[in-house]
Amino acid sequence: MGTWQLVLCGLVMLLGLIGVVVPGVPGPPIVWAGVLWWSMAEKTTLAWTVLAGATALLLLSQALKWLLPARRLSGAGITRRTFLLAGAAAIVGFFVLPVLGAPLGFIAAIYGAERHRLGGHGEACLSTRLAMRAIGTSVLVELFACLLVTAGWLTAVLTA
Repeated sequence: MGTWQLVLCGLVMLLGLIGVVVPGVPGPPIVWAGVLWWSMAEKTTLAWTVLAGATALLLLSQALKWLLPARRLSGAGITRRTFLLAGAAAIVGFFVLPVLGAPLGFIAAIYGAERHRLGGHGEACLSTRLAMRAIGTSVLVELFACLLVTAGWLTAVLTA
C-alpha cells in the first residue's frame, strides 16, 4: 500500500472521529470503512486481525450505547457549540495523553465553556454534571471505541 493511500485511510478515520461528535454523521461506520479499505489493500494477517478487532469493538460500543439510557442534550442546558468543542477536546486529549486524555479533555472543555457562559464555579460544576449525565456517557463510549480502533490501525501501520 502506498503512502498516499495510507494517508487517505487515515483521513477517512479522522473524518469518522469527527463524525462521532457531529450530529448526523455516522462516525463509527466511517472509521470502520477506513480500516476495511486498508485491510483490503494490505491483505495480511495483521490487517485482517485489526479489521476483526475493529469490527468487534465497534459493534460492542454500539450495543453499549443503546443499552445506556438516552438523555436529552437540551435537558441539561448545554449548547451544541459546547458539545462540539468538548468532542474536539476529547480527540486532542486522546493524542496528548493516550486513553485518559479523551474523557479528561471532554469534561474540561464542557466545564470551561459552561464557566464562561454562566460565570461561576458552582453553576459550571452543576451544569457540567448535568451535561455529563445527558450526553457524556454514550458519546464517550462511541468516541473511545473509535479512538481505540484508530490507535490500533496506526500501531499496525507503524509496526508493519
